[in-house]
Amino acid sequence: MKREEILRELNCMQDVQYGEFQKKLIPGGNMKKIIGVRTPDLKALAKKIFKEEDYEAFLNDLPHEYFEEDQLHAFIISLEKDFDACITKTEAFLPYINNWATCDQLSPKVFSKNTERLLPYIYRWIASDHTYTIRFAIGRLMAHYLGEYFDPAFLAMVSEIHSDEYYVNMMRAWYFATAMAKQYEQTIPYIEQKKLDPWTHNKTIQKCIESYRITDERKAYLKTLRIQKGE
Repeated sequence: MKREEILRELNCMQDVQYGEFQKKLIPGGNMKKIIGVRTPDLKALAKKIFKEEDYEAFLNDLPHEYFEEDQLHAFIISLEKDFDACITKTEAFLPYINNWATCDQLSPKVFSKNTERLLPYIYRWIASDHTYTIRFAIGRLMAHYLGEYFDPAFLAMVSEIHSDEYYVNMMRAWYFATAMAKQYEQTIPYIEQKKLDPWTHNKTIQKCIESYRITDERKAYLKTLRIQKGE
C-alpha cells in the first residue's frame, strides 16, 4: 500500500475532536502533525496492511510526517512474527520515535517467545543516548522479565540509569512499581535503601499506592518511605 493510499485511509477515519485531545497528551516540542485517528482504527488498518504484505515502502519512508503514521508503523512492526525481521525493523524505527505514545505502542508479540535472544538488544538499547530508545528498553524489561525470566540484575540495571529526561524516569518508576507487585522481596530494598534518585523514588511509591496489585499493608509501609524535601 502506497503512502498516498495510507494517508487517504487515515483521513477517512479522522475524528477532529479526538485529534485535539491527542495534541494535549503529546509533548509540544515533539509534536508532529496529528490527523486524529483512534487507536482501534489504527490497529485495524495495521492488520489489513500487514495481511496484504505490502508495507516495506511505508516502513522505509522515514521520518514520517504524521503522528498516526508513526503509530501505524509501530502497530505493523508489533505484528511481525519473525524475530530477526522484527528486530531489524525495530532498530530501524527506534531513532525516529519522538513521543511516549508511539514508544509504548511498539510492543512486538514475537519478543515474548524469544526472551533469551532479545536480551543483548535490550542491553544495547538501554545504553543509548536517545530518550525513547531507553524508555523502550525499560518497557521490554517490564513486559518480559518480571516473571519467569526475572533476574535481580535487571533491577540494578534500571536503577543505575542516570537521566534528566522525564519520559525515561517515568518509565523507570513504572518499572519499579510493577516489579514491586511481581517481585516485592527483591525490589523493596531499592526503596528502603533509597537507591533511586528522589524523583523516581517518590514516583515509584506513588504508582505503587495507585496500584490494585499491591496490598494495603504494603502501601501503608511505602508511604513511610517517601523522600521529603531536603533529605
